[in-house]
Amino acid sequence: MSQQSEIARGINRLSRSKMIKLKGRFKHFGKGGQKKTKAEEPKEQLSRWYPAEDTHKPYNRNFKPKPAKLRKSITPGTVLIVLSGRFRGKRVVFLKQLASGLLLVSGPYSINGVPLRRLNQSFVIATSTKVNVDGVDVSAINDDFFARQPDAAPSREEEFSKATHKAIVSDARKAAQGPVDAALEKAIDGTPLLREYLKAKFSLRTGQYPHALRF
Repeated sequence: MSQQSEIARGINRLSRSKMIKLKGRFKHFGKGGQKKTKAEEPKEQLSRWYPAEDTHKPYNRNFKPKPAKLRKSITPGTVLIVLSGRFRGKRVVFLKQLASGLLLVSGPYSINGVPLRRLNQSFVIATSTKVNVDGVDVSAINDDFFARQPDAAPSREEEFSKATHKAIVSDARKAAQGPVDAALEKAIDGTPLLREYLKAKFSLRTGQYPHALRF
């Protein structure tokens, strides 16, 4: 005998809701249609190759570079000997230290051909000779003063010609060189033989050693 039976024609003993509970049909209600799924977390995409052993990994460095400390032997007006670069062997006058830590020097240009220039103190020898630079105004000269100018070659063919491939010197640097040289020459002429000393080029002879010399 089934659980459901008729009491009379068209009248069942158990109601529809009772039969649903008995047969467990309520478990299937609400199913079907578009299912709600949780958003999948993005998976880490692995490389096809193994990383090399010498792969550079950036270090967490809180180091901030500071300008180099000026040597005690280098003071404004000190005559320096250039040891490297285009003007190696020349004697120059130290004017001040720039924000980058480099030294601002000048020949002057009218005496030995060295213009206003930046030098690293590692490549100069400080001498005991001094020049009074109190009257030299270089307050307007900084690292931006030496910014590189773009090449003004009109075409690729003329880029290497003698007429166009020349060192480009800005008008500001040319204008600043004159007053600095004039003030330096006035101080240099007050000392006998100082002009000839700056004009002469430094060199060593056989048997002379820099560490044994006194500058």
